[in-house]
Amino acid sequence: MIILKEILYKVAIESVKGSTETSINKIEFDSRRIQENDVFVAIRGSVSDGHDFIEKAINLGATVIVCDTLPEIIITGVTYIQVKDSNSALAFLAANYYGNPSQNLKLVGITGTNGKTTIASLLYQLFKKAGYKVGLLSTVKIMVDETEYKATHTTPDSLTINSYLAKMLDAGVEYCFMEVSSHGVHQKRTEALQFAGGVFTNLSHDHLDYHPTFAEYRDVKKSFFDHLSKSAFVITNIDDKNGLVMIQNTVARKLTYALKSYADYKAQILENQLTGLLLKINESEVWVRLIGTFNAYNLLAIYATAVELGMDKLEALRLLSELESVSGRFQFIVSNDKITAIVDYAHTPDALENVLKTINDIRTNNEQLITVVGCGGDRDKTKRPIMANIASSMSNKVIITSDNPRTEDPIDIIADMESGVEPQNQRKTLSIVDRKQAIKTACQLANSNDIILIAGKGHETYQEVNGVQHDFDDMKIVKELLEQLNK
Repeated sequence: MIILKEILYKVAIESVKGSTETSINKIEFDSRRIQENDVFVAIRGSVSDGHDFIEKAINLGATVIVCDTLPEIIITGVTYIQVKDSNSALAFLAANYYGNPSQNLKLVGITGTNGKTTIASLLYQLFKKAGYKVGLLSTVKIMVDETEYKATHTTPDSLTINSYLAKMLDAGVEYCFMEVSSHGVHQKRTEALQFAGGVFTNLSHDHLDYHPTFAEYRDVKKSFFDHLSKSAFVITNIDDKNGLVMIQNTVARKLTYALKSYADYKAQILENQLTGLLLKINESEVWVRLIGTFNAYNLLAIYATAVELGMDKLEALRLLSELESVSGRFQFIVSNDKITAIVDYAHTPDALENVLKTINDIRTNNEQLITVVGCGGDRDKTKRPIMANIASSMSNKVIITSDNPRTEDPIDIIADMESGVEPQNQRKTLSIVDRKQAIKTACQLANSNDIILIAGKGHETYQEVNGVQHDFDDMKIVKELLEQLNK
């Protein structure tokens, strides 16, 4: 049995009506999941306001209400905790309820526009190879050592995070690597967690459907590092113009990594091939199976994190050489007639440009590069023409298609993208609404040794149309289509 006052530690309380000695069952912020003796936390969201569901929560059995604003009618027998910020309160309530699990393992948060999933996933892979029990909270999946769970958000809600961290502790996990999104930071989901370290990857155009300005997006990312403790470390990419901005106000121990600048962790690309990279990291050379400059940055951040967590440098380099690419991140297959198909999650202008640059750096120009690309619906519209411009400028042929249209008409999304294609590139650009048909057309246009890039969805195994998720796996589809064409 848990007493209410036991989970109120560090919650910024404005007023209390009722008793804090009452026993509680569990915490919920979704009124539909309320059961007898639950705590209901009223969260103001972008779509709905939890304060509108306080009465419903009480009728379903909630005996404690946590809210920013007290309701007009106070019901006898119910405890009301008025707080400064419900999101922040939920973070501390959740951490306290689960016994503050982040304090008992080494939790590292990775934030930035691109590279979060790759770095978190490969750190999980590296520490598993080193023999540790490891946890992962990522866009692709959640891992509690060997047990896999489905991920629904880049950074889950506070209750979900703490419940999985508690599971990790029960499983004997020592290290956990976690993607930290700007949404997660802004909504205070990570506020009550104790991080052993934080990693900054880069910052570019993204999520401006959620953040009103790029400055706010940057400052929200920065606030993650501002809240790290003195005992934590922060590793930042100083080749990015915002790299030093991120660590301006942190009290954590500051470390840097770079390919172009002087840094604590410096890498140089000696060879860049479709089979891998030869890197010189500080004074040591290592061959790795990942390719491209963007992966050189990712691997350098992984190496730096491993060393700062106490791993022997030579052991970290050895394990780095064994790492394999993450699902949907520059995943490629080569067909029988030597057509290379690459699937990548690149869904921002910067990520798409990085992937295309990587391919163009490796190829001989005796082959075509055919890019299939779309943009998501109900998301940042300003990046659509930019992405189409990048794809059409850096490819021999481009097929603009659907990504996850969600509730938008895909024809409208494609029209937004087409507006960014410059006149000289229009002749090499096609628009095909049906994504499978777009991939099929790319396969039909490709000759031996050509390269097809399918960008945007990466690891996703669905396509969301009008709120319904349909089975759709880019890698599976292109593999099947190439096999059919070979027959």
